[in-house]
Amino acid sequence: MGGKKKLGIKQMEKQQENQDDAKSQEKKKAGLPKEKKASSIMAPDAKDTKILAEVKKMGVLTPYAVATRYNIKISTAKNFLAQLEGNGTIQLVSGSHSIKIYKPAA
Repeated sequence: MGGKKKLGIKQMEKQQENQDDAKSQEKKKAGLPKEKKASSIMAPDAKDTKILAEVKKMGVLTPYAVATRYNIKISTAKNFLAQLEGNGTIQLVSGSHSIKIYKPAA
């Protein structure tokens, strides 16, 4: 018999704090969405001396590193690195079917 037990003062305070925390976290999540940068499809020119100088300064070249530096897609970066390898600007160090690691040619 009996119904729901009445909450004590401490229990009511904790319940109120939990509700306030939940509301404040919802407000934080509802903030402005992060801006997405549109990646370019066009790779930088493989014959440009300025770009070649930057590439030679980089210690290790991976598709991700090139894509983030030039704001291009990963697939475009892979093609760009393949062009540079064909030109003899960079050398393949290691690679698998998913990722290839290059270094500047000496």
